[in-house]
Amino acid sequence: MIVKMMKPAGNSFPAVNYNDKKIKKEKGELTLMKNFPSFIDKDSNKHQVRNYLRAISIGNKKVLKPQFHAMISTKFREHSKEELTKIADNFMNEMGYGKQPFIVVFHADTDNNHVHIVSTRVDKSTRKKINDSFEKLKSQEALNKALEKIYNLKPDEELEKILNYKVSTFSQLEILLERSGFVLIEIKNGENDFDILKNGVKQKTINGNNLKFEKIKNDSRKNQIKAILIKYKELHSNKVFKVEDARKSKSVFGEERANNFQDLKKKIEFDSELQNTMRKQFGIDIVFHHKDHHQPFGYTLIDHKSGKVYKGSEILAMNHLFEFTTETIDKKLFEVLKDYNIHNQEAKTGLLNLLNSKTLNEKLSDFMLFENRNRKDLETYRIIQSEVRDFVKNTKGADERKESISIIKNEDGKFYAVHEQQHFIGELSTLIGEKETHKYADLLKKGNGNSEILEAVDELIFELMKSSGTAKDPAENELKRRKKKRK
Repeated sequence: MIVKMMKPAGNSFPAVNYNDKKIKKEKGELTLMKNFPSFIDKDSNKHQVRNYLRAISIGNKKVLKPQFHAMISTKFREHSKEELTKIADNFMNEMGYGKQPFIVVFHADTDNNHVHIVSTRVDKSTRKKINDSFEKLKSQEALNKALEKIYNLKPDEELEKILNYKVSTFSQLEILLERSGFVLIEIKNGENDFDILKNGVKQKTINGNNLKFEKIKNDSRKNQIKAILIKYKELHSNKVFKVEDARKSKSVFGEERANNFQDLKKKIEFDSELQNTMRKQFGIDIVFHHKDHHQPFGYTLIDHKSGKVYKGSEILAMNHLFEFTTETIDKKLFEVLKDYNIHNQEAKTGLLNLLNSKTLNEKLSDFMLFENRNRKDLETYRIIQSEVRDFVKNTKGADERKESISIIKNEDGKFYAVHEQQHFIGELSTLIGEKETHKYADLLKKGNGNSEILEAVDELIFELMKSSGTAKDPAENELKRRKKKRK
């Protein structure tokens, strides 16, 4: 979860207008309005909200840009609108805005659920400016405190647990901390001292001379891990591909400027379905070592179950365990794909063909889509059901959703619905019932259905025929039969 502080703005409070537009387009929802007078509530229009914030702000003419605007975002759908609203409320308390008038607007129009918070920097009671020194750092500290209060998340306890892992080198410690969301920074002019940060906030200072490193010998856990790796290598793809993340350079320089900086390096990671399975099922994290854009030359294995870090070659030779490819995928897209509920090969094939039929710079390979049997929560599933049903019936509002919903027909003859916004793929009959699915199929056969859907289905079936190599053109079969007769 991250918090982003938007630039301060003037007395016109443009963020109120921005969020109001989102609400009117049904891409946003006002979930909290706090510390406003009784005559301003959720039914009030944007002008009333903006004018009240302005009335407070003009009480201090020295504050030229009084608008406070923050965004709190979670990874995909990890937190619901209710949870994000509660987090935003606690966040404002920690930031010193707990008694200020503010609104919270939930947005679900991107891959990540997020909320926008709008208030004024002029104190409602004293008309003094609320202290905004080191605001970005304070905002992250405030978010950490809010999460700790609500979920009892304590970074200091997590850090102490990590520091008790058995590691044999300083490099292993760095890798372990990084994979756990911490950053290790050497203090200049210090005597081998290091600060450990999380989300930009210092958690602890350690001295390198006091660190204990030990070689792990005669360890039975090594043999257990080796057996697990060999077994699951046969069940899950071991093809490794590059995951490129350029978001950091874009956020600093802007997308257009970043493209002009040839020396900016994208952050490269390597992943595979086998690694994903090890992380999820066994708490075993495999981290590859590489230089620049070259293929990995080794790997480290972190076993969270036993609290030990191993040199990978001590367990199993890297090239015996993994097959390296030249395939590359953007990290943002990769994270979206991992969130899809892919329960079987048929669903994977349908989703893969749909994505590859869209305007992607590079085609996706089968091994980039991981099996994921997680279910969507009931509320999300009901929303998907409703929107797919509306889309199939072509009712009001379907046109607005046609870019995020697709109906495809797979090789198995079944129809699947793909909801790209909710990262969902499932059998159409399960969502809308067998009867409605048959009606829909009949409409397609008669040509009375949504022409765009029909065209997309035909295109995907053709793609599936090409990729499978099994389905044949009937005319081609007839031609072959006649040639045999002549012989």
